[in-house]
Amino acid sequence: MSRERIPLTLITGFLGSGKTTLLAELLRDPLLGDAVVLVNELGEVPLDHHLLREVDEKTVILDSGCVCCTIRTDLVDELRDLQVRVHRGELPAFRRVVVETTGLADPVPVLATLLQDPLLAAHYMADGVVTCVDAVNAPLQAERQPEWTKQVVVADRIVLTKTDLGGADGALAEALIRARNPVAELIIGVSGDVPAARLIGLGVLAEDRRAEQVTAWLEAVGGGHEHDHHAGVHAIALRFDEPLDWTMFSLWLAMLLQSRGDDVLRVKGLLDTGAEGPLVLHGVQHVIHPPTHLTAWPDEDRASRIVLIVLSIARAEVEASLRAFDRLAKPTGQILA
Repeated sequence: MSRERIPLTLITGFLGSGKTTLLAELLRDPLLGDAVVLVNELGEVPLDHHLLREVDEKTVILDSGCVCCTIRTDLVDELRDLQVRVHRGELPAFRRVVVETTGLADPVPVLATLLQDPLLAAHYMADGVVTCVDAVNAPLQAERQPEWTKQVVVADRIVLTKTDLGGADGALAEALIRARNPVAELIIGVSGDVPAARLIGLGVLAEDRRAEQVTAWLEAVGGGHEHDHHAGVHAIALRFDEPLDWTMFSLWLAMLLQSRGDDVLRVKGLLDTGAEGPLVLHGVQHVIHPPTHLTAWPDEDRASRIVLIVLSIARAEVEASLRAFDRLAKPTGQILA
């Protein structure tokens, strides 16, 4: 098996949003022919003629070549066990992992597990989050279910399902999605028929594509000072005209997440830390992805730009705490009101 880290794609979405239907269709795609698929129960995935042979009570091999396993214990244990079973020759080598969460799952702890567990981080990398949204029930779920909002906010791709059913208001569902995640690619999925290439391999991007994605996110969310979304969820856009002291800024961010991480739904930014290119910042709640430096800026604007999507955190609170750190580490730049 390759020594390169194995990309892991997370498929999430609220109860009844079509995750299982989407996964069943993805399993037909040759792109997943060398994948391991982790699901809560094999019985929830309509394998039917896809089933080739049973390896044991928790694993089957599909005719696509995929290995499909139930998640019986903690995800950490399952992912570690996969490595051991390949080494023993019990399973074929694989080059990617797809995890289907439960409908009530918060995707953030899964991402945190991949980034913070040393053994897993050595073998796996977070490739992307795909969220299914039910067009029929989106208005009610958006209003009443906090998990729905978390699943939408962290998504890299959103598959809008059931648009062909009576009672579905695709335009309203799209508006609700865009209010929370303005830049994730939105895909209309009928009966789960979405090419795997549009959902897999999202994290394996060249530097220019990473910069392009962050820039698009900043432009969509951070064009002004603050944007209301819904029920206390809003975006705070910050700008620094002078290079940042990265050590001090990262300490401030760590303290913010320590105290209010549950309410910091998403963070993205391009930071001028004095290098030739910007540092790319990307985080979800308590989880900050390892920052990466780009060799060049994606546009003419060299100022640091950061957008936080937060729940019930006032812009004044963020600015006050930043100014306190700013006084400790000059020069760090000026926060523009």
